[in-house]
Amino acid sequence: MNFGGVNENVVTRDEFPLEKAREVLKNETIAVIGYGVQGPGQALNLKDNGFNVIVGQRKGGKTWEKAVADGWVPGETLFDIDEACERGTIIQYLLSDAAQIEVWPRVKKALTPGKALYFSHGFGITYKERTGIIPPKDVDVIMVAPKGSGTSLRRMFLQGRGLNSSYAIFQDATGKAYNRVIALGIGVGSGYLFETDFKREVYSDLTGERGTLMGAIQGILLAQYEVLRENGHTPSEAFNETVEELTQSLMPLFAENGMDWMYANCSTTAQRGALDWMGKFYDATKPVFEHLYQEVASGNEAQRSIDTNSKPNYREGLEKELKALRESEMWQAGAVVRKLRPENN
Repeated sequence: MNFGGVNENVVTRDEFPLEKAREVLKNETIAVIGYGVQGPGQALNLKDNGFNVIVGQRKGGKTWEKAVADGWVPGETLFDIDEACERGTIIQYLLSDAAQIEVWPRVKKALTPGKALYFSHGFGITYKERTGIIPPKDVDVIMVAPKGSGTSLRRMFLQGRGLNSSYAIFQDATGKAYNRVIALGIGVGSGYLFETDFKREVYSDLTGERGTLMGAIQGILLAQYEVLRENGHTPSEAFNETVEELTQSLMPLFAENGMDWMYANCSTTAQRGALDWMGKFYDATKPVFEHLYQEVASGNEAQRSIDTNSKPNYREGLEKELKALRESEMWQAGAVVRKLRPENN
């Protein structure tokens, strides 16, 4: 398929329908290891699409109870991690990056010849010298990476829509890796699948999360909000002009038909200002993105993540930082604005 003059390998649901995916995986047991961010959406979508799915999770924790609440039955479709890995012919390794490092010796024991090891992120394999995740040579190593959270994947599936995903094959030991990975991509609810490799996936993913998807967008929103507040605008006005109009009005237009279409549906004053100022923001931020990408490519960003997330109290520290974000004036104003939306009254 041609994207702006560049040809890419893309697989659609018309080319590889759900019925074909079911046929490819009819004799497989898909063991979803981890029930945190990606696990619930992928596991439930696979189950609803008619695949043989089990879940592996630590017994007794919150995520074990969440899996039970979602309908997974202990001893039938819900097992501890070791037993699920033994039972699975395809092991979907969907723990956090830090947990993957910790649990890897237990998963590796279960990777008998012919099985498939599936990831939704290239981190563990790309930085294998740092993570220690080095799969045996006689298993398939594949990836389907939905371009969004597991919550979005599940929500869009229930709406009859698909979330686009990338796919990659790191190791094809059986000769079946391609059919396996595409069938799994269709099974988890992908809209379409585009080809990548493990390194490109993790480089783009880490850059995106720290950039326009999360880190950069929060920084830019906060900067504009603070400038408006410092110049006498109320929290409500500052939040509406900074966040609410962006997310509720403009981004849906952007998503529907692209940036040019969004511009065309704004006033000429807005168009003129956007065209005049986008170059200044480009010049200001391009060096930051270049530095970010270099830090990702060098492995420095991965090592920071490993070091931080491997600390015994990392969750407490993370929650403290998230609490400060949640309780900042901008997001406190946002909580009030969201309650005032018509659909909430």
